[in-house]
Amino acid sequence: MSPLLTLILAIVCFDFVVERILNYLNAKRWNPELPAEAMGIYNAERYRKSQEYFLVNNRFGNITSIFQFLLITGMLLIGGFGILDTQIHEWISNPIPAALIFFGILGFASDIIGLPFSIYKTFVIENKFGFNRTSISTFIKDKLKGYILGIILGGSIFSLLIWIYLHTGVYFWLLAWAVTGTFLLLATMFYTSWILPMFNKLSPLPPGDLRSAIESYSKKVSFDLTDIFIMDGSKRSSKANAFFSGFGKSKKIVLFDTLLEKHTTEELVAVLAHEIGHYKLKHTRTGFFLAFIQSGIMFYILSLFLGNPALANAMHANASSFEIDILAFGLLYSPLSSILGIIMNIVSRRNEFQADDYARTTFNGVPLSSALKKLSSDSLSNLNPHPAYVFVHYSHPPLLQRLRALMK
Repeated sequence: MSPLLTLILAIVCFDFVVERILNYLNAKRWNPELPAEAMGIYNAERYRKSQEYFLVNNRFGNITSIFQFLLITGMLLIGGFGILDTQIHEWISNPIPAALIFFGILGFASDIIGLPFSIYKTFVIENKFGFNRTSISTFIKDKLKGYILGIILGGSIFSLLIWIYLHTGVYFWLLAWAVTGTFLLLATMFYTSWILPMFNKLSPLPPGDLRSAIESYSKKVSFDLTDIFIMDGSKRSSKANAFFSGFGKSKKIVLFDTLLEKHTTEELVAVLAHEIGHYKLKHTRTGFFLAFIQSGIMFYILSLFLGNPALANAMHANASSFEIDILAFGLLYSPLSSILGIIMNIVSRRNEFQADDYARTTFNGVPLSSALKKLSSDSLSNLNPHPAYVFVHYSHPPLLQRLRALMK
């Protein structure tokens, strides 16, 4: 076994062990008794159901993680990735279609292997707790649309990156960074207009008390809002959400129809004030900038690895190739990716507190608190996650922390 393969396996094992420890710590916070601070958020029955939902998902997550760990370590030990890549290059000499076929096979195989887990999660767990509204036809259509989008969009971007690598040498990382940055910018600006309508129906919020209240608030805070959409989130789940996307004149706010079903006008305006707060406080731009810098760091480090025969040797491939180098690098990059992810989550949690405070100072903290409580209760969220688990995985602060901050 090569030293580099040993290092890759050590990283995979380390990631797995750390995740299991975090899950164990989080599970130890399970408490069947309704805590005093949860009064007014959950009644006893709803709280019991939330704890059951947490345990079921925790066990299911452990099972899927163990399965994925065994699968990837098995593939690494038998040299499955290298064997596949070598076989493809025996059939196809052109490096671009060879790489596309390699990742296409891995992606499709991974999706098929994970399909039973996805079906069980959607149609058993989510159904048991009253969340699932996804029909079998919608599930199948989503899969097919995802495949088509991945082939067209993912294939095009990946082909361009390979072409840049083959023709630019030392400048690969700069050009690849520019390409992904451009794509990231377009995705941020036009996701709601181009991609989301492929999966969901977006309808303009009709005239009425809610729209009048939203427009009045937007005028008060000098926010030029022209596009407010209702999304048919109820076709897949009863869980509610809202989000903001875009820059400049392309900015849009999307409210799930399930959000409108259960919240008052004041609560909905408060949620909207939170989303506008993200824009006013430049969180959207900051998030884009940080993601852009992160991708630049990744591409620069990647450029130091590409073409190194040690990567192909570690993966049991006969010769170095763009796709096998990318795969090996992705595994080696995992620790740094996790650290950057933690930093992004820290920034995101801070931004959520700031957006809450913006909504409180420009509108009203009371209906925002009420809306957050309803959202938490309706989604059976865990009120008492372990701080270490929050630190690593949560992009939003736990509910009780947000409520305490709003009270201040």
